[in-house]
Amino acid sequence: METALLSEENVRKEKPVTLVSPRNPTPIEILYLSNIDQTVAFNVETVFFYEVPEGAQADASSIIELVKQAVSDVLLIPYYFMAGRLRFNFDEGRLELVCNNKGVLFVGAMSSLELKELGNLSFPNPSFQHLILPTEGFHDHADTPVFSIQVTRFRCGGFSVGFVVNHSILDGRSAAEMFLSLASICRGEGLQTHELNTDRSCIRARNPPQIKFKHTEYTKLAEASSTSFTSPVVSSQAIRFPKISNFRLFSFSPEMINHLKNKSKLKCSSFEAVVAHLWRARTKAVFDDQRKMSSVLFAVDIRSKVSPPLPHGFIGNAVITASASAEVEELGKKSFSFCVGLVREAIDRVNDEYVRSVIDWLEVFKGVPCALNGNFFVSAWWKLPFHELDFGYGKPIYGGPVVSGMEEFVLLLSDGSGMEKEKECGINVWISLHPEKMEKFQSYVFDI
Repeated sequence: METALLSEENVRKEKPVTLVSPRNPTPIEILYLSNIDQTVAFNVETVFFYEVPEGAQADASSIIELVKQAVSDVLLIPYYFMAGRLRFNFDEGRLELVCNNKGVLFVGAMSSLELKELGNLSFPNPSFQHLILPTEGFHDHADTPVFSIQVTRFRCGGFSVGFVVNHSILDGRSAAEMFLSLASICRGEGLQTHELNTDRSCIRARNPPQIKFKHTEYTKLAEASSTSFTSPVVSSQAIRFPKISNFRLFSFSPEMINHLKNKSKLKCSSFEAVVAHLWRARTKAVFDDQRKMSSVLFAVDIRSKVSPPLPHGFIGNAVITASASAEVEELGKKSFSFCVGLVREAIDRVNDEYVRSVIDWLEVFKGVPCALNGNFFVSAWWKLPFHELDFGYGKPIYGGPVVSGMEEFVLLLSDGSGMEKEKECGINVWISLHPEKMEKFQSYVFDI
């Protein structure tokens, strides 16, 4: 069957509505956003697909109203701040979140297609944009929602739930916890998360700042104008993948991942092995000058790395960027274990003092992750518990980001088998490159 593309003709959206918190604090709170939050002020778009058994389809016809009520009546009590708006404080020179209850944007939609007509849901599909509710097009930040939801019913009785969340408010783990709470409410099991800690002062910069490392993994904002990481707020429309790039998916089975791990003389995790391999293959494809430095960047969770650990229920971005670097020639000539070792060192480097130094560096230089000059950022989506997202009709048949790829980003996602937690999952690698570079990358990536 030929894969159908979603369009305005086959996805009919209702008029969006604004959902507000029934218990927004008064007076209006202004939430401090940390230096880490400031570096990721762009939208993240995700969509989850659900099949509904024949016997439950009549019941599932109310899924749009069910999700809408769960958000407005329950979720937005603890998550009242998601109905707020970002504001740039010119006196402080930074973004803050105004909890003014201007609302979450919600829309229901109907599609004339069946889920099976969309083909393999794990493949990058730009037409999935029709399954989310964009938050662009508002006059300014003061009007722009930081959270939107779209529930789409398909002709077969299945449905999708699409989210747009501004990354400066929640990191992947915090967003996953919020989605899980919403799903739990829809199942009739109530909130999963009762205690949320929105106080980010525990990761404020020191006064005076004490920068103890070079932090080449970040770059000053003025130098980052050509990258996708910009500030104060990035529109996700501005970071669609360039027309000249090819966007491809490469699947690594559990057997291939184990082969890579065994190839390394150093005992390593799946993440370390896959990142080291992709770094090496992509470097060979992208760099011509053997004397250049090549870097791979990735997020490291700091919840347990700082002292004292971040408080239970911490809401916000609790990840910093780590990086491994080497000369192009070294990466090509030295062993795979050498590459794995550099990735391991980058992760191990992140301790309390390193995290504090990063936060202080960001206070002074207002920088962003340095995905420039051929370097790239690996985002490990497959580690997040999205496979548990059950709205009452079973776990998703697939869930992941909506294509908004850039050459600076490589996404690691579950291959679908990972939707079953107990199974060892394969990894789908999403990558965007110029056609000529992509051809080279394809010749290296399966050389394992």
